[in-house]
Amino acid sequence: MTGTEAPAERRLETPRAAGVAGLVFTALFVLSILLVRSHPAGGSSAEEIQDFYLHRNAGRLALVGLNLVPFAGIAFLWFIAVIRSLIGEREDRFFATVFLGSGLLFVAMLFVGVGVGGAPLAAVKLQDEPIPSPDAVVLVRSIAYALLFVYAVRMAAVFMIVASTIGMRLRIFPRWLVLAGYVAALVLLLNVTYVELLILVFPGWVAAVSVVILRADRSRASPSAAAESAGG
Repeated sequence: MTGTEAPAERRLETPRAAGVAGLVFTALFVLSILLVRSHPAGGSSAEEIQDFYLHRNAGRLALVGLNLVPFAGIAFLWFIAVIRSLIGEREDRFFATVFLGSGLLFVAMLFVGVGVGGAPLAAVKLQDEPIPSPDAVVLVRSIAYALLFVYAVRMAAVFMIVASTIGMRLRIFPRWLVLAGYVAALVLLLNVTYVELLILVFPGWVAAVSVVILRADRSRASPSAAAESAGG
């Protein structure tokens, strides 16, 4: 292998890495959110809160979800990095800044929101702290919801808009994916309700982007393999 062949091979690997990272993020994010949201609902009695923190398996599952969130964030950062590598020198500074900034802010708000919401559970389970009162549970839940559904969701919407625009301008996304990204982003951006599962729109879009990237990579690889076979 010569020195001029290595960069070409790395470029061929980049789309596959982006697709895999996006699918890993989707799986971990969805699983962690579904596990974490099993916390006591607003208006829960002291007995229900005590049962959740001390006896029910839901508390253990929520703790698992809490520990999965950092890995979801790491996978998303990898997704951002390989997407930027895929764009390469065609990257526009304006869009690149908003793309990177919104992605990093989404991860930051995700970590802070889930961390705040899961802090009482981690304190009780891991540090033997006293069970929080119903008022404390409501306060923590409200702060976590605000961070996730007011800030993180809107950063995800901005990320989708910018990524869809880049994909359209560089013609690396099909038209249906661009339109789906814009529509989903507007839903997340303009939504003023606390519909918990609405946050799953974002990983659904990331999964669609990942599948498109993987299929495009496979389509490019097939003619290359055929040409090598013919040449051999």
